[in-house]
Amino acid sequence: MEELGFERDLVRALVAEQHPDLAGLELREVAGGWDNQQWRLGADLAVRLPRTERAPYLLRIEQRWLPELARHLPLPTPAPVRVGEPSDLFEHTWTITRWVDGEPADRMPITRPGAADTLAEFLKALHREAPAQAPVNPTRSGPMVALQDGFESALELLAGETAGETAREVWARAVAAPVWDRAPVWLHNDLHPANVIVRDGTLAGVIDFGDVGAGDPAVDLAAAWVLLPAGTAGRFFAAYPDADEATRTRARGWAVLRALLLIRIGINGRHGLPGGKPSWEPAGRAALERALTGNRPRRGANRP
Repeated sequence: MEELGFERDLVRALVAEQHPDLAGLELREVAGGWDNQQWRLGADLAVRLPRTERAPYLLRIEQRWLPELARHLPLPTPAPVRVGEPSDLFEHTWTITRWVDGEPADRMPITRPGAADTLAEFLKALHREAPAQAPVNPTRSGPMVALQDGFESALELLAGETAGETAREVWARAVAAPVWDRAPVWLHNDLHPANVIVRDGTLAGVIDFGDVGAGDPAVDLAAAWVLLPAGTAGRFFAAYPDADEATRTRARGWAVLRALLLIRIGINGRHGLPGGKPSWEPAGRAALERALTGNRPRRGANRP
C-alpha cells in the first residue's frame, strides 16, 4: 500500500465500531511517525493506523510480542491494549496503545548524563535470550559486511569531509570484529532519536517496536552514541558490563551507519522529498560526531 493519511472521522469511526467504550474520548492527531499515523486518544491512549506497505506486518509483531516484553522493561512503552481488526471501514489491522508522555529525542535531545544509566538498565532488561520463534530482521541480524554497499552509499554524504575517513575506519574495525556467537537476544532494532521519548532532559520512554526481533545486541548498543550526550558512552558501558570489546566495536560501527542514515533522511526532508524528516539531520550529525569521537568523556559528564 502507498503511504496514506487518514482523517479524524475515519479514526473515530473505527474506535466506535470496534471499541465503543472508548469512543467518547478526545481524539487529537500527533505529528511524526514513519510507518504509522498516530492519534492521541484521551489522556492515556493512542491509536496507530498503518500507512505504508510494511506497516501492518510491523503492527502484528508489536501486537504479538510487545505486551510480553513490556512486563520486564523499566521504561514506559506503547504496549498495545486493544487490537483493531480489518473491517469494511479499513482493510488493515490497527492498534490502540498506551500513550508515552514526552517529546521524541529528535525534537528534544537527551541532555542529562544520568540517562546513560537509564538506557543501560533498559537494554539489560530487554536483552534476554530470545525464543526460537522470535522474529528476525534480516538486515539487522546478519553479518555487518553484508551492509557494505549501503554504508558506502551513505558515506557519500561526507564526501570531501575529514570525518569521512574516520567513519570509514570505525566501520572497517566493526566489520572485522568477531561476530556475535552466543544465543540471539531480544532487540529493539531501531533505537534512534525519533523512537525514544524525553522528559526533563532524560530518557523517559521507548516507542516503535515494530522491528523488534532476535540478534546481536550491538545493534541496540549503538544507542550509546546515537542517543546519549557526548562523552557518556563510557558511563553507559560501565553500567552494561556484558559488552566485550568486539561487541562495543560492532556497536560503534552500527552507530556510524545509523547516524549517516539519519542525516540522509533529514536532508531529504529539508528538500521536501517523500519520507524525509528535517529534524533527523541535526540529530544524525550530533550522533555522528559522538560516534567518531568514541568514548572520550567531556567535562562534567559524570554528573547526574
